[in-house]
Amino acid sequence: MTHGTADPATITSEMARQIRVWRVDEGLTWRSVTQAASDLWGSGSGGGQIYGRDLCAAAANVLGGDPDQEPWN
Repeated sequence: MTHGTADPATITSEMARQIRVWRVDEGLTWRSVTQAASDLWGSGSGGGQIYGRDLCAAAANVLGGDPDQEPWN
């Protein structure tokens, strides 16, 4: 992953499942998802809300879901 953008091509199935756990199961905010991803994978993106939204959208797409529908949003 690179700073500031979430490239769907870089999101593996394993990463997508972890992002889903953070967002859906643990109820983290987009900003908190960004921080968790940065802590785990070293994305260096800090706590940006927009990046977290992008991560969740990419993960939902990898897993065949709609990031604008339940349970993602």
